[in-house]
Amino acid sequence: MALLAWLCLYAVAQDNDKILNRPYADLKKLHFGFSVGFQFQDLKLQNNGFVTESGEAWFAEVPAHSPGFCVNVLADLRLSQFFNLRFSPGMYFGNKNVHFRDAANDVVETQNVKSNYVVLPFDLKYSALRHRNLRPYLLGGVMGVFDVSKKRSEQIALKNGDFMLSVGFGCDFYLPFFKFCPEVKFCFGLSDLLKRDRPDLSDDPDKLKFTNSLGRVTSNMVVVTFFFE
Repeated sequence: MALLAWLCLYAVAQDNDKILNRPYADLKKLHFGFSVGFQFQDLKLQNNGFVTESGEAWFAEVPAHSPGFCVNVLADLRLSQFFNLRFSPGMYFGNKNVHFRDAANDVVETQNVKSNYVVLPFDLKYSALRHRNLRPYLLGGVMGVFDVSKKRSEQIALKNGDFMLSVGFGCDFYLPFFKFCPEVKFCFGLSDLLKRDRPDLSDDPDKLKFTNSLGRVTSNMVVVTFFFE
């Protein structure tokens, strides 16, 4: 779908390459917009080889990724001809399916980790020279992430806050009434999200074996968004 939309808009832009749409759009000191899109959330799980007293050794993984929905608003500050500072707070809705496997006993348990993220991304955008009604760009930045979903007592528990680095690329398509900007961003979490203190498992201490089997948990995301500016 995204590729089809991109190709269609590219064709429209080429057919109208003699008409320069919105020639002064990039001269605005400050402009606003919004975006919708989807994202794929992942967890990087570091297994430590912990073995329980009964001889169980559990290993965790995320075997597949499910797409989630995201929506953002945008404030874009022009710094120079080629650089812009962008702030795009929003909400990301998604989930990760974690599989725990005890290979010795051929036992598998699963946990669906649902996340409702409030995100606060700051990005520095570097744009190439405009070519007719197209202008590709690169961007990099940082993003604060806060999970506001309701937590339950499950095998592992994750902290609510994270801090991520992001890099990405996109292209501005200048249409007659607005800019349409498809963008792909890769986000890498820096914090260890694993909660090791689990008072919620006081009635079921056996579940602590899953937390004890992990040394570190970090979060990654691939985000595909469509900005309207």
